[in-house]
Amino acid sequence: MISSWRKRRAGRKAAKQQQHGEDDTGMMELTTPNHFRCPISLDLMKDPVTLSTGITYDRESIETWMEAGNRTCPITNQELKSQEPIPNHTIRKMIQDWCVENRSFGIERIPTPRIPLSSVEVKEMLQKFRTAYRREDEGACREFVAKMKSKGKESDRNKRCLVANGAAAVLSAAFEAFSSRSSASASFDKYVLVLEDILAALTWIFPQLDGEAKSYLGSTASLNCLVWLMKSGDLSARGNAVATLKELVSGDKRKVDALAEIQGVKEALVKLVREPICPTATKTSLMVIYYMLSSSSSNEDSKLRFSEMGMVELLLELLVESEKSVCEKALGVLDSICGCDQGREKAYADALTVPVLVKKLLRVSDLATEFSVSILWKLGKNEKREDGGVLVEALQVGAFQKLLLLLQVGCADRTKEKATVLLKLLNIHRERLECIDSMDFKDLKRPF
Repeated sequence: MISSWRKRRAGRKAAKQQQHGEDDTGMMELTTPNHFRCPISLDLMKDPVTLSTGITYDRESIETWMEAGNRTCPITNQELKSQEPIPNHTIRKMIQDWCVENRSFGIERIPTPRIPLSSVEVKEMLQKFRTAYRREDEGACREFVAKMKSKGKESDRNKRCLVANGAAAVLSAAFEAFSSRSSASASFDKYVLVLEDILAALTWIFPQLDGEAKSYLGSTASLNCLVWLMKSGDLSARGNAVATLKELVSGDKRKVDALAEIQGVKEALVKLVREPICPTATKTSLMVIYYMLSSSSSNEDSKLRFSEMGMVELLLELLVESEKSVCEKALGVLDSICGCDQGREKAYADALTVPVLVKKLLRVSDLATEFSVSILWKLGKNEKREDGGVLVEALQVGAFQKLLLLLQVGCADRTKEKATVLLKLLNIHRERLECIDSMDFKDLKRPF
């Protein structure tokens, strides 16, 4: 009895092993047909396209090949007559049918890809958009802008196609046209919706604005419209407006000077910092302020105006708890403002100035340390009070030890010179004041 039961159990086990072996063999014998494989990647094609040479490739592989600067067919080595591959629907349907037939082997059906934009389609769309904004058809313009954004968000390829065919310049020209009409009528309210839509589309294209697009956006009418949107637009429009201004004034002093002349721009920028709508808007606002303060022709007036608007106090409050990027930009702006007498007076009067600046030394980044040393240097060398003022306060919060450590660790030559001068100024008051070790040293790792 026991022997026969064992024989039956062994037989069943052998049968199961044989069945599994057949399944494994079946899985191993399933191979992808060669004409379904991409000649470049040798993988199953998900979006087969055919070149002018008649060879079919997977779209992703052949576009990568073309983006690398190749202008020939990888298989035939013939020069391509067109850079626009044609979707091969026949092969794609055959691949999908094959996937369905073999789904029992774990093969998933490839999805039907969306047909990407072609250069011809983009040029036709942009031409219709030009016609619409020239005849002041606000509704048609908004439809075309929405269509461009929708198509661009489908894939990176669509976005590159739109940019390559001049979408940024056309959108910028439309923005200037509607801005000019609004300026002529002394009101931006009439075209505010289409202006906000165009601006949203332009910020989606950043940072790929060409010179032509920047020339349209840098016109007097466009700059006035951007400032108006920054003051009176909704939250999204305000963020897009300041982002556009940042792209325009970056490295262009003429646009910085033109922007500084527009009434209300400084107040609008300070408001975006004081009443933040998002971290990105805060950072871009600080960058625009920094460019305005760094401009040679308008920086003195700008420093004075920003000081009067309470920018020093606002920045110090912002620096108490802020992430790295915001901290660096805030310190850069504060360093520029402290270049004028009124800015320094505001800093002397604020109890947060020295503790915050000393805390940022060797704590945030090299750039933040450089700005902090520069601000302390400007305050220290211009200190006129007999009791030492900021110098004594800096000693009390551990600035002397941190500056010594900074020189030992190493820094830029300009920062090293300022730190050396600061140490000499601090040393004058050090004899009659016992330095208090700063708690900031507890987490500081010394490399020596």
